[in-house]
Amino acid sequence: MYAESDRRPLGSRAPRFIKASKPLHRTWQVVIFLLGLAVVAGGVVLLPLPGPGWLIIFAGIGLWATEFPWAQRVLRWTKRQLLEWTHWWRERRLERRERKQGARVR
Repeated sequence: MYAESDRRPLGSRAPRFIKASKPLHRTWQVVIFLLGLAVVAGGVVLLPLPGPGWLIIFAGIGLWATEFPWAQRVLRWTKRQLLEWTHWWRERRLERRERKQGARVR
């Protein structure tokens, strides 16, 4: 039931040469955080408007997840919840179809 991404270790996905230098890696993390913050803030602004507000928020969390373990855990939890909801919805839809077909046969 778990996706392949759940099995990958948590941690930075920065290139090796960036991880090799602590100041460069810290700068990289700050840049990723600020970019993710801008994307998430843009998604929050779009929530009351028609458009893909939640999708943009999840894209920002995905950007953070390239660098921060806490965001990777949030993203994994979100993916699991979405998968469970999708299975529930499909089962519900199938049950409705079966009931509808059963009503037509009578």
